[in-house]
Amino acid sequence: MTRLVLVRHGETVWHAENRYAGLSDVALTPLGHEQAGRLAGWAATAGLTGVWASPLSRASITAAPSAEAAGVELRVDDRLREIDFGKGDGLTSAEMHERFPEERAAFEADPAAHPLPGGEDPHAVADRFVAALDDVRAAQPDGRVLVVAHTTAIRLALCRLIGLPLGSYRRLFPRLDNCAVTELRLRDGQVAMLQFNSPIGADR
Repeated sequence: MTRLVLVRHGETVWHAENRYAGLSDVALTPLGHEQAGRLAGWAATAGLTGVWASPLSRASITAAPSAEAAGVELRVDDRLREIDFGKGDGLTSAEMHERFPEERAAFEADPAAHPLPGGEDPHAVADRFVAALDDVRAAQPDGRVLVVAHTTAIRLALCRLIGLPLGSYRRLFPRLDNCAVTELRLRDGQVAMLQFNSPIGADR
């Protein structure tokens, strides 16, 4: 049995305006660094056997204190990166409605069938992210592993693992808070969700 703790990185400088951050390497705010510190405090007593992260700095910087607190090496996997939002990267929803209204409306109706213009196929994102988690599970077959990544990639992976339509990820999982805990149990090919978007300190 492997337990995977999926965590969105700390707050970034684009949060105040709710800008879409895909592959842009957006910096953490002071609050984001504080959140990473609180996550490390949780990690120190969480019985972690590994810590993995996306290569984007907002994720790897969030994960690094937790790896140190848990006494394990931080491992980075490119497959854990965020989805590429294409022309939507760096924009707000309102700005997208102004610049490409039809494409934005199609995205809102079914984001898996209609990714943002120039953006990455959500099915490919789910494939690569879940493949990375499979390798984490294989490396830690009886462990509890922290994986620090990104909101859209995590939600797509959750849909794939649980067997839900990818096009429903925005409706089924409308938010994923910074440094909140989502934990899965993987055993005998079955996936169970132990907790979702739980504030640090609500571990069980």
